[in-house]
Amino acid sequence: MKKNIFLLIIALFCCAAVNGQGRSALRINEVMVVNDSNAVDDFGQRHAWIELFNSLHAPMEISSVYITNDPQNPKKYPVPLGDVNTRIPKRQHVIFWADGKPSRGTFHLNFLLEEGKDNWIGVYDANGITLIDSVTVPASLGRGMSYARSVDGAGEWQMRDDEGDNYITPSSNNIIRDQNDKIALFKARDKNGFAMTIMAMSIVFSALLILCLCFLAISKIGESIARRNKMEAHGISVADTDAHAATGHDTGEEIAAIAMALRDHFDAHDQESTILTINKVRRSYSPWSSKIYGMRHLPK
Repeated sequence: MKKNIFLLIIALFCCAAVNGQGRSALRINEVMVVNDSNAVDDFGQRHAWIELFNSLHAPMEISSVYITNDPQNPKKYPVPLGDVNTRIPKRQHVIFWADGKPSRGTFHLNFLLEEGKDNWIGVYDANGITLIDSVTVPASLGRGMSYARSVDGAGEWQMRDDEGDNYITPSSNNIIRDQNDKIALFKARDKNGFAMTIMAMSIVFSALLILCLCFLAISKIGESIARRNKMEAHGISVADTDAHAATGHDTGEEIAAIAMALRDHFDAHDQESTILTINKVRRSYSPWSSKIYGMRHLPK
C-alpha cells in the first residue's frame, strides 16, 4: 500500500513538472489595442484583444495562469479552472478580450488597453512569480492595427495594418501559407513521381515483412508455451527433456520410419476372404411412406 502511494506521488510530481515546463512555451503572439473593424467576440462586439499561442507540439492547459497589464499586480486576471476551452491544441491560438468585463466568460479580461499609450502585457505562471512572456505595445500603434510577431511564437514584433502581406490574423497563423514547402520541394525534385512510387512501395513491403515476422514470432512463442504447458501437465521438466535429447535417442521420425519398414518386411496386415455375400434388403411397409396415396385416382 505504501509503495502504491509513493508511486502515485512520484507520478503526480512528474505530471506537475511536465505541465510547468510546458507552460513556459506559452507566447503572446498578437495584440490589438483599438479594434474598430476587426474580430468580434461571442457577444458580437469589438474590443481590444490579446492572442496567446501554444508553441509546443502537444496540447497545453493554461488554466490558473495570470494575464496582467500591470507589472506591480502580476495576479490581476487568473484564467479560471474548469473550462475545457483553456486546453490549447498543439501549435494553436486562443484570444482573450480586454473589455474589462470578466463576468462575460473565461476569455474576457478584467482590464482595458489604453489607446495612445504604451501598453505592457505579461503572462505569469500559476505561482504568480514566474514571468512566462511579456510585450510592450507601443503608443504609436494606430487604430485597427495589430502588434504581432513575424512568426508564430517567435520572430521580431511588427505593426500590421492589414494592407498587402501585413495580415491581421486573430486566432490564425501570423504567416498565411498557401502550400506546403516540403511538398513543393519534393515535387520540384521528382517531377515524374518515380521516387514517390519507390518510397511508397518500399514502405508497404517493409510493413508487410515486419508484420509477417511478428506473426511468425507470435506463433513460435505460442508453440513454445503450449509445449511447456503439456510437459508440466505430464510432470516432465525442461531439464529432463534436454537430458533425454542429449543421450542420442532416435527422434520420432526415425522411429516411424523403422516401424514402417518392419511392417513392410513382415507384411503384418489382416488377411481377408474373397467371398462376397449379397442379401436382399427387406423394408417394412407403411402407408406413411407409400407413394400410391399421393396419386390422383380417377373414377371408374
